[in-house]
Amino acid sequence: MKVIRVVVNGALGRVGREVTNGIVQTPGLKLVGAVEKEVTQRYLPLAGVSWLVPFSSNLVSLLESYHPDVVVDFTNAEVSMAVARITLNSKINMVIGTTGLSEENLAEIEQLCQSNKVGAVVAPNFSLGAALLMHLSNTAAKFFDHAEIIEMHHEKKIDAPSGTAIATAKAMVKAHGKSFIYPRAELESVSNTRGGQIDGIAIHSVRMPGFMAAQEVIFSQPGETLHLRHEAISRECYLPGVVLAIREVVKQKELIFGLHTLLTL
Repeated sequence: MKVIRVVVNGALGRVGREVTNGIVQTPGLKLVGAVEKEVTQRYLPLAGVSWLVPFSSNLVSLLESYHPDVVVDFTNAEVSMAVARITLNSKINMVIGTTGLSEENLAEIEQLCQSNKVGAVVAPNFSLGAALLMHLSNTAAKFFDHAEIIEMHHEKKIDAPSGTAIATAKAMVKAHGKSFIYPRAELESVSNTRGGQIDGIAIHSVRMPGFMAAQEVIFSQPGETLHLRHEAISRECYLPGVVLAIREVVKQKELIFGLHTLLTL
């Protein structure tokens, strides 16, 4: 089996650290480089690694020197797009776990994949449990006219609602075939109490210490409710999904959106 060579961009971020540590422990994958905006040492310090992992703020130089098969990016939308243009135009596959990418961003990534004949996997959430939650939500969406989403994250998360909540709501509307019914409050004494909404699905964002990432999707009809909930307890839950994406993206020559697509649910 050919070893897949990987570079991680955003290697010192919350998820980036988990990904770099996980890759070096995964058979069939080799971490050949790491990138951060500010770097003060030549090699990335990693415990239990028998080789030196080059560490740089210059992605282009790293790609030219170490020829990875895949670049993994967990940063922010602006940085991810800059990295995607460099990586995909270098004919290197890419796995992106950044939220906040627009439809225009995704269209550009798809065009870059097609013109360079490489693959990209973009997913708002790489947790297997979250992918299953989205799948089950799509199934339930066919049978209920009322639905709301509560997403809960730590207080330092910069965006609201989460990319996972937005992706879940859009997929539910597509599965439902029309907008959901959104009961409006006749009197809202505190503004935005009902949260935001996407095609009739109210979305409520909780930002508090003690949470990492959780999402609950609630369906209802007269006489019953259905609650679907997933909670990420630690960031190691993202690693199986990232590893799956790395192994699958090298077989692609197009954009794949969502981990659920790779799981063939």
